[in-house]
Amino acid sequence: MASPLDNPAWASLTGPHARFAERHGQAVRYRLDVAPFLALPDRPDERAWADIAALAGPGALVPMNASLTPPAGWELVDHIAGVQLVDDGLRVAEDPEAVRLGPADVPEMLDLVERTQPGPFRQRTVELGTYLGIRRDGALVAMAGERLHPPGWTEISAVCTDPAHRGQGLATRLVRAVAAGIRARGETPIMHAAASNTSAIGLYESLGFRLRKRTEFILLRVPTEADTEADTEADIDTGTGTGTTVAGARP
Repeated sequence: MASPLDNPAWASLTGPHARFAERHGQAVRYRLDVAPFLALPDRPDERAWADIAALAGPGALVPMNASLTPPAGWELVDHIAGVQLVDDGLRVAEDPEAVRLGPADVPEMLDLVERTQPGPFRQRTVELGTYLGIRRDGALVAMAGERLHPPGWTEISAVCTDPAHRGQGLATRLVRAVAAGIRARGETPIMHAAASNTSAIGLYESLGFRLRKRTEFILLRVPTEADTEADTEADIDTGTGTGTTVAGARP
């Protein structure tokens, strides 16, 4: 039986996070001011690409599983390797210095994310779950919170510390505190990280996470009307009728 962790964005958007979802046919995504993720069911059919295009709009950037092969005209913008980590003996603990963050804190949260680049974070990302922060002299210097929510699991995300306050163990304390809340609900913490971020992966493994699987994604640009016309003209010129393929897309 497939695990919800095999397709966590889909499991979240069709489950606990359905209230944040926008859908067209087989394609579902978070509202754009919440998160950038778009997902398909485990076994989409060929109509899924038209559904994505209708939902995202011409020229939009969409992250997709690298195992999917896009049709002609879809531009490959980036290829991203990552890892999925799951709780395997994490020691959790509430933190007396950690404070709950909410909508009023979003400007500071966005500023901290901009300076530290922990991953996507938008105006309403804070609504996805519990976000905790640590302040020094009134300023937000570290935070972590909850993002994807497949049934039975919750992702810890946006783990970041102001460069001037690193080396004090703030990220470790916040991961453990967020995980404590997840465990208290009877759920299991998970994390995702870029495969290239070996220092963060090493930290999370030292805390009690283990590698569940390696992941790969491609970032695609939805064709515009001009792209479609150009492909059609190229087919006529060459007489192939096959169009173009996306270089680097995996079968």
